[in-house]
Amino acid sequence: MAQSSGRTHARSFIKRDTAQARGYSQAVITSGGRAIWLAGQVAGEDAAGKSLTGDFDGQVREVFARLGRTLADAGAGLGDMVTMTVFITDARYGDRFTQLRREIFGDDFPASALITVAGLARPELLVEVQGIAVAR
Repeated sequence: MAQSSGRTHARSFIKRDTAQARGYSQAVITSGGRAIWLAGQVAGEDAAGKSLTGDFDGQVREVFARLGRTLADAGAGLGDMVTMTVFITDARYGDRFTQLRREIFGDDFPASALITVAGLARPELLVEVQGIAVAR
């Protein structure tokens, strides 16, 4: 489950049943804190250098691991993400992405957009995630 940075700022979520079922919040309201703008992250290989070609779950998990490391370098965690834009190359991955996002974030989800695209920077890439986090 996503960990936050021990935030000292206020955060609230607008949760609707349909959005919660899909693993996102309608809105996340914050006050105070530092905004961290995250560049799009992809994962063609895991941390050990093993190819993730054709492995949607592996790519999603590695993308969030990389985002988590970037956020840790900024003094934050995945739980501090307030919004994300997700690009997938096949709409059939949408439901699986929702399941993985629910696993990663628990119950307090970032706001999110899920967009199907014709392709990403390299043909083996299946998912890209960019986002914004707000940390103490």
